Amino acid sequence: MDTIKKNKLISILVIAVIYVMAAAFGTVIYVSLPFPFWADLLIADVSATVFVFVFSLIFGNASVYDPYWSVQPVVIITGFALTSKLSSATLLLIISIVIWGVRLTANWAYAFGGLYHQDWRYTKLDSDTGKFYPLINFLGIHMFPTLVVYCCVLPAVFVTMEGVNANTGSVIGTVICLGAAALQFFADTQMHRFRKSGRKGLIRTGLWKYSRHPNYLGEILMWWGIGVQAFAVMPQYWWFFAGAVLNTVMFFTISIPMADKRQSAKPGYAEYRADTRSLLPLPRLGR
Repeated sequence: MDTIKKNKLISILVIAVIYVMAAAFGTVIYVSLPFPFWADLLIADVSATVFVFVFSLIFGNASVYDPYWSVQPVVIITGFALTSKLSSATLLLIISIVIWGVRLTANWAYAFGGLYHQDWRYTKLDSDTGKFYPLINFLGIHMFPTLVVYCCVLPAVFVTMEGVNANTGSVIGTVICLGAAALQFFADTQMHRFRKSGRKGLIRTGLWKYSRHPNYLGEILMWWGIGVQAFAVMPQYWWFFAGAVLNTVMFFTISIPMADKRQSAKPGYAEYRADTRSLLPLPRLGR
């Protein structure tokens, strides 16, 4: 077990196998259920998450779940596209989600150190919650993000099932999604270069000079872009933006505060916070 955990390549291959099995398990659950497709998908998605959670326990590492965030939407949208009539609106959604998902998964693989390494947020939660951590691990680390992304990708599934054609709003939403993916790419690349340089403290170059969380901004914009694409072709479903709203609230109430709190321990943080916006990569007026 230690050999697997300490070897990055083996660890990634093990997680890849887990996810293939989870996808197969979720697919079997989906095709076996008699409910409306959105309910079948929800149950299958939750079942696949439980499957991954079991392996998180086996390896004693909640980061086994980390790629689920970017893999889940790609599997879902391509799976439905393969069983539905491919329309122009669906094609734009596939392009948006696959580019975003492949890039984010590649970024995870690049930064992943192996199964011996767990995301600092999970380790902190373990330390802070003590005996309640197993419940926090299941509900907070695994199940809550699954439900958030399920809500985010569901509008794309509705469009795929309906087979409607694209319009101007579809193109606008696609531009938002591709811009969001590009923003995340440059932000992550700049962060990797900073860490590789061996420099310590706060990164204050590139996008990070003007935004404390440009990568989070990209993640937020991505799902607003999907909402715009879906609503543009099926405006009768106002709730298509529910996933984007939920995702935005999650970042503002959980992800950003946790990251800011961790950064606050570094020298110069107070000045950096005063000079730098939280999300928008724009200089502050008068600074």
